[in-house]
Amino acid sequence: MARQRLSMRKIKEVLRLRWECKLPRDAVARSCGISGSTVTDYLARATQAGLSWPLPEGIGEEELDRRLYPDSHRPQVVGRPLPDWNQVLHDLGTKGVTLQLLWQEYRGNEPEGYGYSQFCELYRRWSVKLNPVLRMNHKAGEKCYVDYSGTKLHVVDPATGEISDVELFVGAIGVSSLIYAEAQPDQKLPRWIGAHVRMFREFGGVSHVLVPDNLKSGVKHACHYEPELNPTYHDFASHHGIAVIPTGVNKPKHKAKVENAVLIAQRWIIAVLRNRTFFSLSELNEAIGEAVDAINNRKMRGIDKSRRELFEEIDKPALKPLPAEPYEYALIKHAGVGIDYHVQFDDHFYSVPFTLLKQAVLVRATEGVVEIFHKGKRVASHKRNYGRARYSTHPDHRPPSHKYYMDWSPERFTRWSEKIGPNAKAVIENRLGSRQHPEQSFRACQGILKLAEKYTPERLEAACTKAMKIGITSYKRIKLMLDNKMENIDASTQGSLDLAPMPTHENVRGNTYYQ
Repeated sequence: MARQRLSMRKIKEVLRLRWECKLPRDAVARSCGISGSTVTDYLARATQAGLSWPLPEGIGEEELDRRLYPDSHRPQVVGRPLPDWNQVLHDLGTKGVTLQLLWQEYRGNEPEGYGYSQFCELYRRWSVKLNPVLRMNHKAGEKCYVDYSGTKLHVVDPATGEISDVELFVGAIGVSSLIYAEAQPDQKLPRWIGAHVRMFREFGGVSHVLVPDNLKSGVKHACHYEPELNPTYHDFASHHGIAVIPTGVNKPKHKAKVENAVLIAQRWIIAVLRNRTFFSLSELNEAIGEAVDAINNRKMRGIDKSRRELFEEIDKPALKPLPAEPYEYALIKHAGVGIDYHVQFDDHFYSVPFTLLKQAVLVRATEGVVEIFHKGKRVASHKRNYGRARYSTHPDHRPPSHKYYMDWSPERFTRWSEKIGPNAKAVIENRLGSRQHPEQSFRACQGILKLAEKYTPERLEAACTKAMKIGITSYKRIKLMLDNKMENIDASTQGSLDLAPMPTHENVRGNTYYQ
């Protein structure tokens, strides 16, 4: 059976983590949710293709695919006899017996069997089921663990007295277990990313690996074998040259360091501040900062050194430097190019080259700029516009004047509307003429005409007849009319599509009540 090929995005992530982040093969495999042999395979292909990191300028995903797979034949997985792992386990209990000796005996019986490294890897995978406890061997500055405390803090609104729950973000790093904590209004993605930025700024450097819990803000789909990171979190990690390896699902022992840090935060931050009242988030965070300093500067039992001393001595020298430019928060989403060669993002429409009609693209939006990528290549960049239901169109993205984009044109919508009725045609012509560029009305026209499939052409024609009489031609108003079966109500008695007036009742206050 052919091995399933990874996406180009994941292959690039393998190369980045191995060549830029200098992670060992197994760490790369876990971060990407693939096997170690797959990591080795793609690294070998990239080396054979003469590639390095960062990838040479101009190499997009298509070119990368061509270089990694110069022919269309994919490697085949060859079935080989497996050893008797129960017997291997039994023999290892004998003094002096090693895996290398057992592998040599296995190859003596099976000359076409697995090589030594693969033999050890297969045994490791099998034996881990017997003892699922993961022992953590921490290295200086290597990993930073992050999570939210389940116990919440509180802030009081000084004007209303309303009490609001706030979240406590907690991070712990490396050998020293240096703690960072801050209060946030919620666990939404901007807060999550912002806490990471401030945490690394406080540390004065960046760890090599981030280990988050399977929180929705950081992990889009939680899976023990192949967790999928939130695109913005992945973008943040790439900017810092850091690898993200989420903890196993329902595996608290995989994140024992941050679990301990959360416990300490609950005892020495939340418990200590429990009788104090805070009237702002900044006031609360100032008190949290003082409590965290006390934790980090306190001598630890059995070591006679504080977390801060261990951090300065061991972890900090091993941290990677902060990026030259601070990370700018960006929203990232997948989108499709519409028939008007525009991509919708945050109730606004941004143009791309018309040749990308109906293609899948990736949108990256910062506070000021919206960038659109196709197969890893940036194809459009716009100043971010916060106007609702508006268009940002670059002239170079429009098709030549003699040619409309493929099958879509104003004439096609006009012909389509004629099949429904004269008033449907009038509405469509009105919509096409309402924009500077007719293609900007294509989505609305398509939506109006497709209403005939749900409500029948006869009802749509009746709704368009009434729409023309009362001067409304928007898709939403026509759909509202059909949803409420108002297309046959006399327009002279129902001049608008507003809801019926509120009934008179002794418990309903009139406008004179507030005067």
